[in-house]
Amino acid sequence: MSDRALAPPRRIVVIGGGITGLAAAHRLLELSRGRSQPVKVLLLEGSARLGGTIGTERREGFLLEWGPDSFITDKPWALDLCRRLALEDQLIGTGPTHRRSFVVREGRLLPVPEGFQLLAPSRLWPFLATPIFSWPGKLRMALEWFLPSRSPDGDESLAQFVERRLGREALERMAQPMIAGIYGADPRALSLRATMPRFLEMEKTHGSVIRAMRARRKEGRDEGRGMRDEGRRASADSSSLIPRPSSLIGVSGARYGLFVSFREGMQTLVDALAERLPEGCVRRSAPVCRLRRQDNGPWRVELEEREASTTGGAVEADAVCVALPAYRAAAMLAELDPELAERLKAIPYTSAATVNLAYRRDDVPHPLDGFGFVVPAVEKLSLLGCTFSSVKFPGRAPEGHALLRAFLGVSTLASRSDDAVVAAVRADLRDLLRIAAPALFSVIRRHERAMPQYAVGHLDRLAEIEAAVARYPGLALAGSAFRGIGIPDCIHSGEQAAERLMRDEG
Repeated sequence: MSDRALAPPRRIVVIGGGITGLAAAHRLLELSRGRSQPVKVLLLEGSARLGGTIGTERREGFLLEWGPDSFITDKPWALDLCRRLALEDQLIGTGPTHRRSFVVREGRLLPVPEGFQLLAPSRLWPFLATPIFSWPGKLRMALEWFLPSRSPDGDESLAQFVERRLGREALERMAQPMIAGIYGADPRALSLRATMPRFLEMEKTHGSVIRAMRARRKEGRDEGRGMRDEGRRASADSSSLIPRPSSLIGVSGARYGLFVSFREGMQTLVDALAERLPEGCVRRSAPVCRLRRQDNGPWRVELEEREASTTGGAVEADAVCVALPAYRAAAMLAELDPELAERLKAIPYTSAATVNLAYRRDDVPHPLDGFGFVVPAVEKLSLLGCTFSSVKFPGRAPEGHALLRAFLGVSTLASRSDDAVVAAVRADLRDLLRIAAPALFSVIRRHERAMPQYAVGHLDRLAEIEAAVARYPGLALAGSAFRGIGIPDCIHSGEQAAERLMRDEG
């Protein structure tokens, strides 16, 4: 028998019971079994439920998603996890019909032209025919072919890049609503290198984004292959709250087949992970307030004391994975490393909300001949976008009914009650889809400070954070704040953290 088998199990605490923390805990146990390396895992979740922004509920025959409604499969980590959990037979793809999306212009839903890739066109005639852009706007975008490439000093925002290459109308009418659909953020604040570096690579290698896209088509490659590496960072819908499925990206063709969900909703994945964890491995309603360590001794994970709870106390661990939003990790680590905490606090977050609305199909005059729409900020509506959930995935509404899911950003949510938010959504849907009848019911889910923003300079800040964490053997940070906000990215982040901790004997 090896010395490793005789050694007492390493105590590893995972802080946070969202999809990242669940994936980390599950992977720790997988690695322990595979390597005969005994561990004792404890997952601490501050709330009464697991899953974070992921949640599904059934109501009156409708299936409602609170946050992410799907994930993309060409980033392999979520699909690989589903295979290991034996969930493949529960996966479903998007509906086979109406595989397109819309952009709002002057109160009308206009289909995204075929071949348009987030920021730029790859096909000439659909681009020329679309009324989304004016003729001067189209001419300015076409000039991108001839503009010289340049390497800006330092990081560049997404908005700066789009306006520099394609012009203001491309930014306002297409890039901004599409990017808001992915990140829930203003492209003026987002780092190009951290969110969509592929566009920078296109400019560098081909001298033009449009030229690069057309070259890919001539080579017979999937037009969206490069774009997916950036566009999928939302979750579908995420861990992104505003799904980034094809309904919000605005593309056409086989790419819609990359987005999958579960027959009974995304909660299926959360429940399957929770069920695989041993009894006693998870403690809910156990918020952590502080993380300490003296010299090279064990970590001390201190829990909050609440008036109506006896949760307070501390847990000792040989290693800790912090799978929380950056600002919460910062508060926990402030005493241990104030500089690290400040860098984590510098990662901005924004809030968002989803509103599910159930209707009789006859009460929705619009044909719902697409997967949804996005709304440019220049339209000055309350909505960021809306998914036609009962069109996009089967089984989301009873026969003869429709389910819509609206998305809202912080400007609509600020200082408004739930009733006021729902009223604003209904007003926009009345104007855009001509829905005069009241919904059978509506359900709002707010997600406060849930969307990390990869601001200009994010990668430099991330390098500083990673260097600081490396000073503490037995500590790992994971989650959507760092290298991807989609569900596959969060799973990968949690699993990478687990693998580091299993290697780290500190």
